[in-house]
Amino acid sequence: MNNHIPQIDLKALFLGDKGENVDLFKELLLKMVDEHVGWRQNYQPEDLPVITPFDKSEKSFQDTANHMRNVFDELSAKLRSQSLPWHTAGRFWGHMNSETLMPAIIAYSAAMLWNGNNVAYESSPGTSQMEEEVGHQLCKLMSYDEGTSWGHICADGSIANFEGLWYARNLKSLPLAIKEIAPEHVEGKSEWQLLNMSTEQTLDIMAKLPEKLDEIKENSARSGRYLSKLGKWLIPQTKHYSWLKAGDILGIGLDAIEAIDVDSTYHMNIEKLEARIRELASQNIPILGVVGVVGSTEEGQVDHIHKIVALREKLFEEEGIYFYIHVDAAYGGYARAIFLDENDHFMDYDKINEVYKRNQVFMDRKLKDEWLTEEIYNDFKAMSQVESITIDPHKMGYIPYSAGAIVIRDIRMRDAISYFATYVFEKGADIPALLGAYIMEGSKAGATAAAVWTAHKVLPLNITGYGKLMGASIEGAYRFYNFLKNKKFNVNGKVITAYPLTKPDFNMVDYVFNVEGNTDLEKMNKLNHDFFDQSSYVKGDLYDNEFFTSHTDFAVPDYGNSPLEYVKSLGFTTEEWERVKKVTILRACALSPYAHDPEVFEYYEKKLEEAMRENLEKALNG
Repeated sequence: MNNHIPQIDLKALFLGDKGENVDLFKELLLKMVDEHVGWRQNYQPEDLPVITPFDKSEKSFQDTANHMRNVFDELSAKLRSQSLPWHTAGRFWGHMNSETLMPAIIAYSAAMLWNGNNVAYESSPGTSQMEEEVGHQLCKLMSYDEGTSWGHICADGSIANFEGLWYARNLKSLPLAIKEIAPEHVEGKSEWQLLNMSTEQTLDIMAKLPEKLDEIKENSARSGRYLSKLGKWLIPQTKHYSWLKAGDILGIGLDAIEAIDVDSTYHMNIEKLEARIRELASQNIPILGVVGVVGSTEEGQVDHIHKIVALREKLFEEEGIYFYIHVDAAYGGYARAIFLDENDHFMDYDKINEVYKRNQVFMDRKLKDEWLTEEIYNDFKAMSQVESITIDPHKMGYIPYSAGAIVIRDIRMRDAISYFATYVFEKGADIPALLGAYIMEGSKAGATAAAVWTAHKVLPLNITGYGKLMGASIEGAYRFYNFLKNKKFNVNGKVITAYPLTKPDFNMVDYVFNVEGNTDLEKMNKLNHDFFDQSSYVKGDLYDNEFFTSHTDFAVPDYGNSPLEYVKSLGFTTEEWERVKKVTILRACALSPYAHDPEVFEYYEKKLEEAMRENLEKALNG
């Protein structure tokens, strides 16, 4: 069998803006259906069919089939009339929806025929093994050591984030439980020292106590004990709302979750993070963990992961303060592929241009230089040093929903959260059989694992595959960003200018429109909200809309004064910001796998400009 990976052509991987690859799609899908039916026919071929020609000739059979056809006609009508055109090459600049990978769609559809439940290994040996392989692939994407790390697919990024906090909560409490069950292993340590043991130190002790593992876990935070002693879970203001839900569900409480200010470019302020950790330590309040975001939900920004890691090393070495680090890379995790060379090694910074050229990544080198700073490079590199990472295949993996994932740096961490149910798997069995013991979910679709596995086989998680797709997405984002900069529209005698929020760290472009001379922040917010109404599902026939975007509010309760510098740059006063306390932002996830092409973008650029002008006119008149 030839496993050679060709020079990937992204245009061959998607159904296409106008369904250009429908013949290839049908060929592969029909092949998978035929082979599935052949498998059914070949299993115990002496068994006679239970649906006979006589059955099919019955009027009730035919009526039922026609009824089913009618229902599918209705389904098609609803989908065609009430779905957003996220597949378009250059008109959808909105939420995190996009054209999905054709191989993933086909694999998902095909695997559903086999109806695997990946928690019960006996019902899904094939797709369970695929999920195990996917977990190792995602660990390699994060440069975790092969063989000592682990990962799995889950429903979404929220579940992955829940699991990250679940790991941190249980691990933080284990030294307290060890002191009760096996005190000789933590002899002489104060409670403060126990609550500041590193993850590795805790796991090393647990490895020496296999016969007492269950008893120690029974006396950990799992039992409800120590929850009030575990300290604070620190997240940036750009956090996803799932962290609040996780704190609620896992019992540490919303009071234990604290947002650290972000700066004017929407990165967690590391100086304020350090100051808050020291302030809490002075009150004998430990730090349960710190979350860094790689690809924030509203801005697409990348927190300074390398500075968070360096801060932990400094505090632990100098003052014995330790905290768990989780990276929420639900959105940006796959972008790490753009830093891995053909052999999956994280590239040296000075080798990147050479490797990009060899693999035809970034058609416009100027856009690459505009995006890739040493700061961003170091942040992605440092991801290999954190305990756990959320990654969503159904975002930048271009996989159908629902497919989130989490990876952990040390496979021994699983013992802190494991449960066993003998009817599903046997303790001591191979890893795929044990999947359900180490995850939050129960039954889960094997089709998801097949979709992700297939996508990773077609597109390796390095510069030859996903790195190329990530590069196209970032390049398209920068084309849109540069298109917006100082773009002016003449509308009803007024000049309206577009103002991007900040230079993107990834592929999210936020921006606002403001009428020249306007100093009323509420009026600008209304203009942008009304523009969104005209550029979304809210008004009119979806088929008539030539441009789609998304929107959000940056308000004081969530963002503090981090938007102030941007608001002032638009001509508003500090007093005006303090009066209104929010700015309405238009938000574009640049996920099109086609818009990086200069000819494609040039074609849509003119159409975008005219569609924006028309929607601004409607917004002003509305």
